[in-house]
Amino acid sequence: MDILVCVKQVPDTSEIRIDPVTNTLIRSGVPSIVNPFDANALEAAVQLKEAHGGSVTVISMGPQQAKNALKECISLGADKAVLISDRLFGGSDTLATSYILANAIKKLGKFDLILCGKQAIDGDTGQVGPEIAEHLGIVQLTYVAKLEVKGEVITVQREHDEGYEIVEAKFPAVVTVVKSINKPRYPSIKSKLAANKAVIEVITAADLPEINTEKIGLKGSPTKVKKTFTPPRKESGVRICEDTGSGCALKLFEKLVAAKLV
Repeated sequence: MDILVCVKQVPDTSEIRIDPVTNTLIRSGVPSIVNPFDANALEAAVQLKEAHGGSVTVISMGPQQAKNALKECISLGADKAVLISDRLFGGSDTLATSYILANAIKKLGKFDLILCGKQAIDGDTGQVGPEIAEHLGIVQLTYVAKLEVKGEVITVQREHDEGYEIVEAKFPAVVTVVKSINKPRYPSIKSKLAANKAVIEVITAADLPEINTEKIGLKGSPTKVKKTFTPPRKESGVRICEDTGSGCALKLFEKLVAAKLV
C-alpha cells in the first residue's frame, strides 16, 4: 500500500505575528511545530504500513525551514519526505495551496491513500484536504476517527455532532483525520539520528510545468484578508453584595437602569 501524508509546519500559536501590509502570517524566525492533526494522520499512515506493508511518503509546502518538520516525520516512521517550496507559492490561500499540492502529488506518482489532518491550527479552515481530493478527482472521507483497510476497500468512522457515521470507499481516496483517531508515537534516539541524515527532495514551480501560475500565490488566491486585530480583553464582572436577596435585586435593577438596559 502506497500512502501519502500531507503535513504542515505551523507557527507556535503563542508566537504568531501578522504582516501588517499583506495580512499574512510571518513565519520567519517564529518557533514552528508539526501541525498536531497532521501528526495524527502520519501515525495512522505508519500503523497502516505496519499492518499491510507498503510505504509512507510525506509532503509539505513551505519555506526551507519546513525540512525540519519533514525530518521529524521520517523519525516517526515515514519512508520518504518531499518539500514543495518556491517564492511563487508564497501567500497562497487554501484553494491555491491545494492546487499546488495536487499537482505535486501527480508528479510523485499514484497513491492508494492520501492522509491529512482535519485542519491546521494556524488557519483552522479544514479545506485543504477536501480540495486536494477535488483537484485529483478522487473520493474524500473527512473527520475520520477510525479506519480499517481490507484489500482495496477502506472503512471509516466519520465523527460528527450526533455520533459516528460508517462509510466505505475504494482506493484511491483522501482521508482527513481527527485527533481522537490515535496517539502519535515518540521518535527513538536512533530514528532521530537517522532522520537528521535524510535527504529531502525539493519540488519547485519549475518542476511542475503543467501548473497555472495564475492560480498560485497571492495572485491566485480568491480569499483576501482585509483586516486583522486582537480581540479586546473582557472587563471583569461587577459583584453585588447586599445584606439581603431583595437588596441585591434592587441594586442590580438600579445598575441596569443606569446602563439603559431596562
